[in-house]
Amino acid sequence: MGAVEDYAGLIDAVNSQKERLQGPASEDIWGGMIAKRFRSDPKRQMEDNFEILAGFVRPDDVFVDAGGGAGRLGLPMALRCREVINVEPSAGMGIEFIGSVDEAGIKNASNVRANWLEPHGVVGDVVHCANVTYFVRDIGVFIERLVSAARRRVILSMYSVPNPMHNAKLFKMVYGEDQATVPGHTQLLPALWEMDILPDVRFLPQGVHFDGVEQLPALPQTKEDAVEMALAGVWLAPHHRDRGELAVREQFDNLFERSEESFLPLWLPEARQVLITWETGRPW
Repeated sequence: MGAVEDYAGLIDAVNSQKERLQGPASEDIWGGMIAKRFRSDPKRQMEDNFEILAGFVRPDDVFVDAGGGAGRLGLPMALRCREVINVEPSAGMGIEFIGSVDEAGIKNASNVRANWLEPHGVVGDVVHCANVTYFVRDIGVFIERLVSAARRRVILSMYSVPNPMHNAKLFKMVYGEDQATVPGHTQLLPALWEMDILPDVRFLPQGVHFDGVEQLPALPQTKEDAVEMALAGVWLAPHHRDRGELAVREQFDNLFERSEESFLPLWLPEARQVLITWETGRPW
């Protein structure tokens, strides 16, 4: 088996485990409150890691965000380039994206509801994709379509520990078995090499920095907020919330370290943002 096939095998194992333990997924797992959690003010101060990403984008570029969600990165980029096109399959994410566009008065950003593996006709100078490849089974086709849509550059962004694995300890605590391995950069890079793509790879600073100054994370101030933090995300099926809450409360002292002002989560891994990028070299 090659790297692309190995990648598909990991996705199959993840999906099989989720269906066995949690049942069929809802039609739009990224909608509702999940989508609202991904919405951010497009005009907020942007961290240093965003500035590194923005360094690849020119003022006259069309920036395409494949699976761009509610526009957390795409909409701030719209303030720096000619146009942003958000290609997003989740209806709930699209609603939050359009809401942010309207609220901020942004005129050069649009949302296309489509799965990147389906025909959509979107083309741009830079095609960006953040934290999406963890869920893509047909990674070879996915990458080929990113390349075909990019006039100049493809940028992939992810974390050194894939985001869906950040709650692996909670997953085992609730479901009684290790979470199946979600593919990250260590599986993606061999697949790219197999496709004769030799990208530049950069590990960005951990944490949030503004002008080189590290910002302390916002931690839950109460026990109830801490419990909600643990239960947030798509690792826990909505119909298993009561089960998850019981496990978190029983193990609370092992999951959080309490200080005078906040609760520090102890289960989260240390992870750095990984930027993978290459030029497509297309003349059109």
